[in-house]
Amino acid sequence: MNSNVKLKILSTAVFFFTAQAVTAQKDSTKTKDIDEVVIVAYGKQKKGTITGSNIQVDAAKIENRPISNVLQALDGAGAGIQIAAGTGQPGEGSSIRIRGTGSYLVSNDPLLIVDGVPFPGDLNSLNPNDIESLNVLKDAASTALYGSSAANGVIMVTTKRGKKNSSRFTLNSNTGIVSRFVQEYDRVGAADYYVLAWEAMRNGRRITNPTESLAASNLWATNNLISGNLRTNIYDVPDNQLVIDGLLNSSAKMRYNDFDWADPIIGVGLRQDHTISFSGGNDKSTLFSSLGYTNEKGYIVKSSFERINLRINADSQVKDWFKIGTSLNGVITSQGLAVNGADNNSAYINPYAWTRGMGPIYSPYRHNPVTGERLYDINGDVLYDDGSLRGVDAAAGRNIIWETLLNDDKTNSYNLQSNVYAEFKLLPELMFRTNAAYNFRGTLNKTYGNRLIGDALGIGSASRTMYLTRDFTWNQVLTYNKKLGGHDVTVLAGHENFDYKQDNMYGYKRNQVLDNFYEFGNFVDNNTLTSYLRERTKESWFTRLNYNYNEKYLLEGSVRWDGSSRFATDVRWESFWSAGAGWVISKENFLQGNKFVNFLKLRGSYGEVGNDALDTNYAYQTLFALGYNNGVEPGILLTNVGDPLVTWETKAQSDIALEFELFNKRVRGTVEYYNSETKGLLFPFQAPINAGIPGNSIDRNVGNMVNKGYEITLSADIIKNQNVKWTVSAYGTTYKNEITALSQDEFINGSKKLMKGKDLYAFWLRSWYGVDPSDGSPLFVLDQDLFPGSTAADVRTVNGVLVTTNQNKAKYEYHGSAIPDFFGNFSTTFNFKNWELSASFNYQFGGKIYDTNYASLMDAYPQGGAAHTDIYNRWTTPGQITDVPALNASTVVASNSASSRWLVDASYLMLRNASIGYSFNPNIIKSMGVSSLKLFVSGENLWVTSKRKGLEPYSTFNGTVTNRYSPSRIITFGLSTTF
Repeated sequence: MNSNVKLKILSTAVFFFTAQAVTAQKDSTKTKDIDEVVIVAYGKQKKGTITGSNIQVDAAKIENRPISNVLQALDGAGAGIQIAAGTGQPGEGSSIRIRGTGSYLVSNDPLLIVDGVPFPGDLNSLNPNDIESLNVLKDAASTALYGSSAANGVIMVTTKRGKKNSSRFTLNSNTGIVSRFVQEYDRVGAADYYVLAWEAMRNGRRITNPTESLAASNLWATNNLISGNLRTNIYDVPDNQLVIDGLLNSSAKMRYNDFDWADPIIGVGLRQDHTISFSGGNDKSTLFSSLGYTNEKGYIVKSSFERINLRINADSQVKDWFKIGTSLNGVITSQGLAVNGADNNSAYINPYAWTRGMGPIYSPYRHNPVTGERLYDINGDVLYDDGSLRGVDAAAGRNIIWETLLNDDKTNSYNLQSNVYAEFKLLPELMFRTNAAYNFRGTLNKTYGNRLIGDALGIGSASRTMYLTRDFTWNQVLTYNKKLGGHDVTVLAGHENFDYKQDNMYGYKRNQVLDNFYEFGNFVDNNTLTSYLRERTKESWFTRLNYNYNEKYLLEGSVRWDGSSRFATDVRWESFWSAGAGWVISKENFLQGNKFVNFLKLRGSYGEVGNDALDTNYAYQTLFALGYNNGVEPGILLTNVGDPLVTWETKAQSDIALEFELFNKRVRGTVEYYNSETKGLLFPFQAPINAGIPGNSIDRNVGNMVNKGYEITLSADIIKNQNVKWTVSAYGTTYKNEITALSQDEFINGSKKLMKGKDLYAFWLRSWYGVDPSDGSPLFVLDQDLFPGSTAADVRTVNGVLVTTNQNKAKYEYHGSAIPDFFGNFSTTFNFKNWELSASFNYQFGGKIYDTNYASLMDAYPQGGAAHTDIYNRWTTPGQITDVPALNASTVVASNSASSRWLVDASYLMLRNASIGYSFNPNIIKSMGVSSLKLFVSGENLWVTSKRKGLEPYSTFNGTVTNRYSPSRIITFGLSTTF
């Protein structure tokens, strides 16, 4: 562990006594009554009368959790929600899919609505302590009123408002530690590494020189192990005496043993979060205000997130017929990244790729070649190794520790989110509401590349990227509600316009003049200076009709017309709609008084929504890029060939569900089936090579895709009395994906081949057969269609199967899918008197993941890169049965090639979060002027089990892994009080 990090933690040991203040609730898992009013599109509605599918997460499930991004609160929140866990980078959120992946080229992210208006910003600008509820809308009946932006579902964020005729302050404060969650893959040590590399060289020599004697091949490997491969000898024996006949020289002693690249830069960070808020008001006006501060130091040095936010939400009933209100949220954030971003895959500037993949014989530091002592400069600072003596897979000329400490990458953001509304009661049954929201985000990213080591060696570099983003939303909504006897009719009609602009400027300079000064004036060469403006607008009209009779028979219909500047004039406008119906069976006479069934509702819906979230605002236009000059002559470059027919992807959704509450509402649940078909799916349409089109493809609406599945939600009060309450909940989802139409026979992209009848995430790979017991060769199933009757030397028969040692003759086949068979969450909350214990587990059964990281550690020819301990299972003796080929320098391409060998079961079980708390008796603390007081310990990402140590099967939706900043384990200690 880094010593600096240790000192910081010790010096702040008071975190055991820090505070978080929240309103204490004796029963935070209280059953929601069907008469509860919940947030829906452009309004509110009784929960029991809703015909759509939604999930609500209230403040009680968010409070006390050490999260910086509110999306993290949806992990395990309900059926149909699939989460790709965010990275460990402080401030980052999670990726979310609602009922599967519905698009290939267009965004799959749900629409974000904050306090009734679209929010295109980053949710790390919202303080989780300010959130009243999160509501996830999943089907067309719930989302259709958001039209062309609702195909991926909608997440509605509602912030807290003041309470009438009350006044209270709430202090939220917690502090804790941040550490690495998933442990690293097991890797071999230094002594074994030399022997393994020698073995691969000797075996390869035997094949390339078949007439040479074994003794001669052994000697060749001994003589060339260091000079011809690894280039570093950490032992006190000559290079040509280090490994003899496959054994490490018994008299060899290490000159030094400081080979840990992780310890200096991966340790333990500190997290603190503090919010003080006021909620109050009289019978006419209310106010909620909060001031929050969050500071998280990641467990990788120089990774951090700091946020300061001030919120004011005010409402005033000026007249009986007139109400106004406003929401203001000012936020300043600062985010530090470790070495130009620790989330990418570069082996050179990524701490994870480096510390995982560096061979165990290379030290970060320089040493005396004779004594092995570490070397220091005249100031007493350690001298770092520049990598000049390393194998080809050990990143010669780079040093991740040195670069991490010298380089810098920081982003500062300044956000102002404002929302003003006015409500007019025109008639007793008629209400008019207008809502105007303006959001401003200014973001400045600064990077510095040092001139001592790395990309900017000898010169130094600096960059600046600035974004100025503004968006404005204005809607006007008329709502008419009429009750007559048992009939209840609500009609809503509205208009909304949205305007978005983003200015971007990027500059990059090199050739640094002075040390420790990183502004542009200190760099001579102006390599890049560019800017652009992006704009888009949308205008919408919408209406909704709700009808119910005695809250027993329910009908609902919605229509929205959207016009988007992203599309050409002729296809700019489109309509989206939904219809839903429900039957509250428990209100029928034949179930009245039934002690077994308390609530039973059958509901169904169908509708069409859209997706206009293209990666460009100008898909229908042909675009050119400026700045491609030839000397003093100006030049432009064609970058996109527009298609005036490109338009929305449309998703047709059907949904049917049964909701129930049984045994005096102690058992609750929902069973649901959905079918969602995306029409006009955007795919890259292949163009002739001689057409001169960039990338030889044009994005067109040429495909269809279906997602269909089942969702199950169950919760039960196992024990419920005055002193004890024990509640358990479980969610489960299973779904299938299928491409039902495609403009071409197939489309291959990496490890996937898309074609009609297959799913989006089906793996298309070489078929790995195994290892030949006779000689340890890697074997693939032979493609007999391309190589019929082959008698080549690289084709053989094993157990009656035609196989090949040549990966280029291997048969490609489908090998399962990244889509799991079943996934979900189960949780429990146990209350005993003033104690509360809760835990939430995520799980997944089935699905495949392609473990690239593991594959890189199983190289059949160690040349400086790390090796997994599974290498010990390699083939060494004729007749040996194993799944690891012989180490062999001559067959390394085949052994390492992409194939089904690297697929692994993606099943896992994770303890996602847990907490334990104690609430003090109000009678004891009221003399202190305190109305509630609670001590708690809370943790995120506490435990996981999967098929392989080091694997993160929950990291992506498409079944691939990266060398990313692995998620953090966060444990906080706090206290909550209200006064």
